Amino acid sequence: MDVGEQRRRWEYWRISLCFCFLLCLGQQVSAQIRYSIPEEVKEGSVVGNIAKDLGFDVSHLVDRRLRIVSGLNDALFQVNPNNGILYVEKQIDREALCDGTDACLISLKTVVENPLEIHYVEVEITDVNDHAPAFADKDVLLEIAESTLPGEDIQLQEAQDPDSGVNSVRFYKLSQNEYFELELRENGGEKKMPILKLRKLLDRERQVTHSLILTAVDGGNPPRSGSIVINVTVLDDNDNRPKFSQELYSVTLQENAPVGTLVIKLNATDLDEGQNAEIIYSFIKNIERLVYNTFDLNSNTGEIRVKSNVDFEKNDVYRVGVIASDKGQPPKTSNCRIIIKMIDENDNAPEIDVTSLSDVVPEDSKPGTVISLVSITDKDSGVNGKVVCRISDNVPFELKPSFKENMYSLVTNAKLDRELVSRYDVTITATDLGQPPLSSIKTLKVQISDVNDNVPEFPHNPLELYLMENNPPGASIYSVSAFDRDMNENAAITYQIIREDGAKGHMSSFLNVNSDNGHIHALKSFDFETTKTFQFHILASDSGSPSLSSNVTVNVFILDQNDNVPVIFYPVSANGSAEGVEEIPRNVNAGHLVTKVRAYDADIGYNGWLLFSLQEVSEHSLFGLDRYTGQIRTLRSFTETDEAQHKLLILVKDNGNVSLSATATVIVKVVEPKEAFAASDVKNAVKDEEENDVTFYLIITLGSVSVLFVISIIVLIVMQCSKSTDYSSKYLQDTNYDGTLCHSIQYRSGDKRYMLVGPRMSIGSTIAPGSNRNTLVIPDRRRRDSGEVRLAVFYPLKFSRKTQERTYCSFNMTTYKYI
Repeated sequence: MDVGEQRRRWEYWRISLCFCFLLCLGQQVSAQIRYSIPEEVKEGSVVGNIAKDLGFDVSHLVDRRLRIVSGLNDALFQVNPNNGILYVEKQIDREALCDGTDACLISLKTVVENPLEIHYVEVEITDVNDHAPAFADKDVLLEIAESTLPGEDIQLQEAQDPDSGVNSVRFYKLSQNEYFELELRENGGEKKMPILKLRKLLDRERQVTHSLILTAVDGGNPPRSGSIVINVTVLDDNDNRPKFSQELYSVTLQENAPVGTLVIKLNATDLDEGQNAEIIYSFIKNIERLVYNTFDLNSNTGEIRVKSNVDFEKNDVYRVGVIASDKGQPPKTSNCRIIIKMIDENDNAPEIDVTSLSDVVPEDSKPGTVISLVSITDKDSGVNGKVVCRISDNVPFELKPSFKENMYSLVTNAKLDRELVSRYDVTITATDLGQPPLSSIKTLKVQISDVNDNVPEFPHNPLELYLMENNPPGASIYSVSAFDRDMNENAAITYQIIREDGAKGHMSSFLNVNSDNGHIHALKSFDFETTKTFQFHILASDSGSPSLSSNVTVNVFILDQNDNVPVIFYPVSANGSAEGVEEIPRNVNAGHLVTKVRAYDADIGYNGWLLFSLQEVSEHSLFGLDRYTGQIRTLRSFTETDEAQHKLLILVKDNGNVSLSATATVIVKVVEPKEAFAASDVKNAVKDEEENDVTFYLIITLGSVSVLFVISIIVLIVMQCSKSTDYSSKYLQDTNYDGTLCHSIQYRSGDKRYMLVGPRMSIGSTIAPGSNRNTLVIPDRRRRDSGEVRLAVFYPLKFSRKTQERTYCSFNMTTYKYI
């Protein structure tokens, strides 16, 4: 092939390529292009420009990584990734590469990325007339009886030429002679075999031997030729030659037939007798070496049997020539031709070739993302070579067929989530349609890479922190922990406290959190009595890009500690000690309220529950202390021998694990009744000077007493007239109020005695009807026999916001006239 013809052929293929490219424009599929080069070209010879023919932008070609990814003959060609030129890597011998085939095509699979494209390139290797026809032998000996009639034909050796097409053997020519001529006869294929025909009778006596030259000529330019010398020896007569039942036999043979399998039994007959009728069978010498290696011919029986493995994929047709020769002198021969066609069996399982584009797949890959390229091949033909491909179930992938048969792309068909499944074992199964079907399995491991798509999560929200007050400043008080289902830096969490805008005094400003481990430190000590509860917010952020975050609310409850000493309100503390003096008349009865010790503890619960106890007392039989209310009462009436002054030391303590306490001293002076009233007047005068507002209430009280007195007398007269004189059943205890005695005032009006008493109601007092809970009738047990009746009128003097208690004063009115 000259250079001009080769250029015209290349131009033809480029025009065809452009046409195919226009048809495929707008579809994201791969196109097939084809080049043609002659064999034996030098290394580095340019085959074609793939990038230019496919319309790639050469300036971005390096980034797209143009490369050849598959094919058994990759080493013969290489592509320049910079400019897309396909060139010959090493010298190509077509006869070694494609022996026995007319068209020598090499398929190359090329891939470019960003976006992914697959292209199939076929390179046709055209034949160069680099081999001359050749015969198996340099010379051959033929023995022909002189009685052989003109027209007898003898098959000659065929010349073999490794070249193909026009470069193979095209014709034969015989050297000129008067007895023989050459005839070319069809052999069931494209080639013709040479036949030597006798033109006229031989005369052994005239010429015993004839030397002929047979020349085989190919169709190359320039043509090449090869010759063989045919030596013909003229023999005496052997009248009949063997004859086959037919000149051409056609048989079929199953692929992979066992060694020894009978292919065909030839039967030639000879009408002669004796040795002239004994037939010997043999292969024609010029048959291919493959026939000798595959089949065995029994020279006596004419049976052709399988000698070695027959493989349809290596050779699907065998052409065999057999000669039948008798044992006459000279022997006579005849020949036949046998075409053995192989029947394909499903003996090749599909082959799976996987080309992975990446080791890992991001979990945010969109459906349709190409993961790998899958190529399926089956050496069988027909139905046995048809392949059905599938992948394992329950995986988010699918096989998408390509425009070329048995080519697939493994693509995603659903969203991926690394936190659910981090790796998939995708099993690809290829099964042909033969009987029985054959399968191949290949497992592809697909690793899913992490994407920051999960926010940090707290186990609970909100969180509750119970913190004991008086915590040491700077110490860790709590630890928060969030988890992130992502991995690596996407799961690395940092913590911070969310500061409220414009809230400098907020408790969160006194907290600090370790950004790495979530340990929370308090910068100050918390006081339950000041702050009992507050809340703050922790923000957890991962280190992904972009970062994701979430927050949690922490509710803090300050727990009380017993850190407050009881504070005594009464008696009033002075000079560091609480001491008070109480004067009571000597004639009081048992159960008389002397005073009440008042105390307060800022703690709560058991820590603030106060208990009162007498530590020191001069006379244990005289006074009793209620351990819960702090009330001091007389246990019995005073006698003439009792001391006039008694000192009581009272201990007030809380119920904490480590109790805190305070003491108060109460000095009780026992005075005669007149002195008691006089002392009460002095105390009231001092009180009036200290509290001006009390005087106002006293004036109102005295005004009300006059009105209430008249009403009370009327009520008492009615009650005494209608009911028994036993009043004890009418008097009910009222424990709804505990108070400290007010200053007492005593005066007389006629035969009635009036007294102002404290807010603590006397035991056995009862509410007079119609008094609106301000007037009490107080029976006097000592003077019941004399008919004395005491009437107490109560009126509120003041209200304490701190202790939530009201202080009452009352007037006790006594009459000595029994009604």
